[in-house]
Amino acid sequence: MTARLDAALSERGLARSRTHAARLIADGRVTVDGRPATKASAQIAPNQRIDVDADHYVSRAAHKLIAALDAFAIEVTGRTALDMGASTGGFTQVLRERGADPVLAVDVGHDQIAPEIAADRGVRVVEGMNVRFMTPETLAEATGVAAAPSVVTGDLSFISLLHVLPAAIAVAHPAADFVLLVKPQFEVGRERIRGGVVEDPALQADVVRRVVENAREQGLAARGLIESPLAGTHGNREFVLHLARGADADHDAIEHSIAEIARGERRDSSGVRGTRADPTQ
Repeated sequence: MTARLDAALSERGLARSRTHAARLIADGRVTVDGRPATKASAQIAPNQRIDVDADHYVSRAAHKLIAALDAFAIEVTGRTALDMGASTGGFTQVLRERGADPVLAVDVGHDQIAPEIAADRGVRVVEGMNVRFMTPETLAEATGVAAAPSVVTGDLSFISLLHVLPAAIAVAHPAADFVLLVKPQFEVGRERIRGGVVEDPALQADVVRRVVENAREQGLAARGLIESPLAGTHGNREFVLHLARGADADHDAIEHSIAEIARGERRDSSGVRGTRADPTQ
């Protein structure tokens, strides 16, 4: 008798739950009989082999933050960190592995963070909090941590960074480093998205420039910009931006990077340039 793939993963002990299984499938970490699985609803027979990528991170998003911290040479050891949009805890996991203490893992949802991350004494999990409306007082009350975070990361969906930046700046230490994932699919109107993807490189570049300029108006300067080493949902091109108070590290370099985005070029965290492939292929 066949079963849904997400249910089979859970029943075979390869996922904590069907929700976790669905995320593993969406992250491209599941194969069936050696072939990549793309649908949680796929019917699986008992004799079919299911394999899951053994990456120890609870979310593939962890690799986006790893690339950014390395590219921007940001040291987080001993610093209080705020992870906005923590979800299953991939960013939080990386911050803890690199010595951040504590990490304030905040998400508007519930019951998403991986149990092993939630059980870490250095993590303060806050569920049901919309970071757009957080204040220093509400964050401190929810986490029990009075210190303002000096590292702020963000992997947010279904909301523009332009709506989140004012609150993030308000709760952060004046010398904080901000490492934020820029997702064009959540920054433009639906009429500009095709099949869930922002395909136009010029539009992608415009989104990044708009976030940079908005941050500058609020006292934050762009210190670094890379393309995410992993695509977002549906193959969307995403970018990681390093912001901090003060002057741009190199205004011309940031503008040059944005121009590369507009031309459809990509430069990975090691500085290697290439041509962006069609995400639909």
